[in-house]
Amino acid sequence: MANVLLFHHALGLTAGMDAFADVLREAGHTVTVPDLYDGHVFGDLEEGVAYAAEIGMDAIEELGVQIAGRFPPDMVYIGFSLGVMPAQRLAQTRPGARGAVLVSACLPLGTYGDTWPAGVPVQIHGMDADPYFAEEGDLDAAENLAASSPDADLILYMGASHLFADISQPDFDMDASFAFTRMVLQLLDRVDAKPADAEPRDA
Repeated sequence: MANVLLFHHALGLTAGMDAFADVLREAGHTVTVPDLYDGHVFGDLEEGVAYAAEIGMDAIEELGVQIAGRFPPDMVYIGFSLGVMPAQRLAQTRPGARGAVLVSACLPLGTYGDTWPAGVPVQIHGMDADPYFAEEGDLDAAENLAASSPDADLILYMGASHLFADISQPDFDMDASFAFTRMVLQLLDRVDAKPADAEPRDA
């Protein structure tokens, strides 16, 4: 059983985020999905991003980090789009992290640390024609991370959907989401099978 902290995307804590968490729970993992928006949910990505900007991206990231402090350090951090900020920061900087999954976003190495921590598996998932992922620097950052660490895997899907894995959204992609979920479960199973005393090495 892996312990997972899952951070939602810019639309807020949608039904699709809860549904994905339930899939992981059904596989035997413990999953917590904090609401970084205090109950606000948006139907349009631009509205959600505008709300996040109003709160402050740094404030949202800090809230995610503060919430993580309530849990043991041996967590797997999963972030969707906006939620990649706290997920990637925690995976790179909080000792004891067991793994990470970054979906439709990736921050450049150097944002939180010059290298990815050795022994901490990370998957980066995104669509090759998603304008938010492929055209705003995230794909370049993901390729650089994957090339720099043997613990990093970049998985690209054909398509332009940003929220391809959120079943509650109109751009949900069933085939990509199925493949994505299968690979996330494989990572969690691998983390679960790893001996508790096999701590990741510092970067």
